[in-house]
Amino acid sequence: MNRRSALKNLTMSLGYTVAAPTIFNMLASCTAEAETWKPIFLSSEEKHMVTHLADVILPTTDTPGALDVNIPQFLDLMYHDIEKKENQELFKKGAAIFTKKFNIPILEGKKEDFEKSLSSYFNISKEDSEYILKEQRLPLEKIKEDKIENYALYKFLLSVKYYTLFGYFTSEEVGENVLAYDPIPGSYQACISVNEATGGRAWSL
Repeated sequence: MNRRSALKNLTMSLGYTVAAPTIFNMLASCTAEAETWKPIFLSSEEKHMVTHLADVILPTTDTPGALDVNIPQFLDLMYHDIEKKENQELFKKGAAIFTKKFNIPILEGKKEDFEKSLSSYFNISKEDSEYILKEQRLPLEKIKEDKIENYALYKFLLSVKYYTLFGYFTSEEVGENVLAYDPIPGSYQACISVNEATGGRAWSL
């Protein structure tokens, strides 16, 4: 299964309005080592889950991965300082459901175990993907009682995915060293290809 293609099936558009300086300050503060940092919102089990899920979504290759730019720490801060209480509670509920459905004790899970589990939730039909995304746009009170567990589970998984991508592409490391970065733009050049302009890299700014 192509993990990246499967993840694209459940792309979710979230409308957060957070002042840019706040985000950048939070990103800059996420510098603790992965093994030693102490979460302020996540439990130890949730920290373990988020760390492995973020690593599955954006692993280190020839470019930095999610763990290289401290995505778990970033998500922890965002949920502690930014997210509203309802979303915090849904995240906790979804994480608990994910743990319950995991085949082994969550703290014993390795990266390959999380990759297999994540694949089972995202490698689904187009129709199922569309239904899940449509359901995710609804407020909790609109969800039928027998659907709440699945709703919370995907709310958790999609939140991890969203913050992994959001934190990654707004990090200083990726913005300046992976994407094309020019803080002082030069002369305007019309009608040239991306390859000519940046060597094929997307612009950071």
